[in-house]
Amino acid sequence: MSDHYDLVIIGAGSGNSILDERFESWKVAIVERDGFGGTCMLRGCIPTKMLVHPADVAETARHAARIGVDAHVDGVRWIDIRDRVFGRIDPMAESGRRYREGQPHVTVLAGDGRFTADKEMVVTLPAGREQTITADRFVIAAGARPMVPDVRGLDDVRFETSDTIMRIDAVPERLVIWGGGFISAELAHVFGAFGSQVTIVCRSDRLLSHHDDEIAQLFTEIASNRFDVRLRSAIVGVAEQRDTKLVAVQGPDGRIAKIDADCILVATGRIPNSDQLGLHRTAVKLDEEGFVVTDPTLQTSVPGIYALGDIRTPLMLKHVANHEARVVQHNLLSPTDPIRIEERVVPHAVFCSPQVAAVGLTETEARSAGLDVVTATRHYGDTAHGWALEDTTSICKVVADPDTGELIGGHIIGPQASILVQQLVLGMRFGLTVEQMAKDQMYIHPALSEVVEQALLAVLEQF
Repeated sequence: MSDHYDLVIIGAGSGNSILDERFESWKVAIVERDGFGGTCMLRGCIPTKMLVHPADVAETARHAARIGVDAHVDGVRWIDIRDRVFGRIDPMAESGRRYREGQPHVTVLAGDGRFTADKEMVVTLPAGREQTITADRFVIAAGARPMVPDVRGLDDVRFETSDTIMRIDAVPERLVIWGGGFISAELAHVFGAFGSQVTIVCRSDRLLSHHDDEIAQLFTEIASNRFDVRLRSAIVGVAEQRDTKLVAVQGPDGRIAKIDADCILVATGRIPNSDQLGLHRTAVKLDEEGFVVTDPTLQTSVPGIYALGDIRTPLMLKHVANHEARVVQHNLLSPTDPIRIEERVVPHAVFCSPQVAAVGLTETEARSAGLDVVTATRHYGDTAHGWALEDTTSICKVVADPDTGELIGGHIIGPQASILVQQLVLGMRFGLTVEQMAKDQMYIHPALSEVVEQALLAVLEQF
């Protein structure tokens, strides 16, 4: 016998946010093998940012002398910092679970779910008990997980991923991070600020290589002054000797160097969890990278089955998943009047030091798409607030189409980049021209936002 539902949601991250009072007449099941809150709350956006803030405080104190303040860091109480983070997050996750379990129309199935047919699933519950469920509608929101490369010896030593490293018991003295993306950048900042000697091993010729070339190159230069950065390199072997991990790194010349480490963080990317759901037994289509394919209404190739979040898109951003959840919510409630996903203007940020934020196309992407664009770059140090910060490196770069007057992309590296980029997001989303964005509003003086104003005015001169 199987239990039948009006709706089954697989994953209690953004998928959980679909349910509101309008679903109280529906019989709903949530299948979740982990804690409520998803990657963002449990091991992603929120805990990392709660670690980044004290890291920022420590680094600010260490470098305060350049503005005339003699400060120093007496120590970092890692256990206190860690427990502050998860002492808040873990109870919230448990509270979310209890709330759903207390709703009479919702059944929480704490286990692994695997499809056996298009709208049929077997959930393996604790103690190995299996329960078969069917539903009129499914939402696949099962997220993604760290990708772990097949490297000699890695299975025989303890290593960390972004899922685990934030809960370790001590700051490692020597930390090797494999990867050059946003996870690497943020956690290098955190543990470097807390006292780790950080080595970053990156296969690309620069860190944050998916960002605009100028931004990525500048970030790489800044990071290389702070950490031991090995570019165009890869870890080819790992071994353990007493309490030390020996990491073999192949450099661009093919030579192998040995690095001693107390901790290894594998941050080489994330992969969708679609391969763990038995989707090969359904007609739900996946792309070549394993992401669930949907139409713009977020319905899969099987009518009545929707997908959202990291399992659907390589963007893997919480604000994207939240937007998708609102689209799916509407389309579940109003299937005859569906709305479509809006992904034309998607901002993103890296909360490292310095911060990096962007929206739209990079200069290289725009030119590769055949667009005849113009660009302008302005330095924080050209603004009054930049003088106050004694900032000599941070920049704002804009990419524009002179034929249409539109802003194509905005890229910022420096303090509060994640906030400064939002004014460009708004302008692009609501169709303002560069001239309107630059001239039809007043920018507060002397605020950092003036660097955005200056960049827009500079690119406008090239039209």
